Amino acid sequence: MFKPHVTVACVVHAQGKFLVVEETINDKALWNQPAGHLEANETLVQAAARELWEETGIDAIPQHFIRMHQWIAPDNTPFLRFLFAIELNETCATWPNDGDIDRCLWVTADEILTASNLRSPLVAESIRCYQSGQRYPLALIGEFNWPFTSDA
Repeated sequence: MFKPHVTVACVVHAQGKFLVVEETINDKALWNQPAGHLEANETLVQAAARELWEETGIDAIPQHFIRMHQWIAPDNTPFLRFLFAIELNETCATWPNDGDIDRCLWVTADEILTASNLRSPLVAESIRCYQSGQRYPLALIGEFNWPFTSDA
C-alpha cells in the first residue's frame, strides 16, 4: 500500500511580504513556509494552525485552501502537501516555539523566488500558486463525521 507523508504549509502574507521560517539542516540555513506533518486526531486546517503557532508563535487559522501538491522529494519520500493562505493586516513579531526553527523572516516574493536556500522547490512553487490568485474555500477539504471536535 502506498503511504505518502501528509504535510501542511501556510503562505502567510502581510503588507507585500511573506513569512518564511529558517532552520539549519546539514549546517545550512534553509527557508520554508511554516509547515509540518499532519498529526493523529487533527484536521488539515487544525494541523496548519498548529504548525503556524509552533514555528512562528502566530495564532491564526488559515482563511483559504490554495492547492494540494503530490510530490516526491529527492530522497524518494512521497508527500501530499496541503497549502493554505493566511492574510494578516500587518507584519508582526514572531517567536518560534519549535526548537528546530532558528528564526522567522518577512521577505518579498522575489527574495523567495530567487533564493538559493529553499528547503524544497515547493517553497517557491507555493508563492507562485499564491500569486496566481488560487484560493478555495476551506470546506473543499472539510472533514466528514469527524469525532475529535466538540461539534461532532
